[in-house]
Amino acid sequence: MEQLEIISWQTLDTLKAAATKVIEVIGDLDTDEHMSIFCYIEDDYLELFYSELDANFIRHYEDEDEFYKAIETRKNEFGEEGFETMNYYEGDDNFGDEESEEDLDGFDLKDDEEDEDY
Repeated sequence: MEQLEIISWQTLDTLKAAATKVIEVIGDLDTDEHMSIFCYIEDDYLELFYSELDANFIRHYEDEDEFYKAIETRKNEFGEEGFETMNYYEGDDNFGDEESEEDLDGFDLKDDEEDEDY
């Protein structure tokens, strides 16, 4: 693995735009103040690290195994280890039921024809 510190996000953005394929995006600059983008550029395995607090950098990985190990390590560092999503609305039979005319939180659902003209 080789690492090169980058000052400008524009350099990272240019590399991201040149990527053959983006494999994984970990983190979010809006909420986490850092983000890693793991991508391929031709035969090179790269991590583009954006940070609002620390140094930005590019990491080049020697092979695919090292690359995927780094993805798992970064997920653990950022607190995004594997989790199962929960399907909250699977059991809700009336969710999105347009036929229902029940009163929802004090709002009466009426047809457009019944509305008064103002």
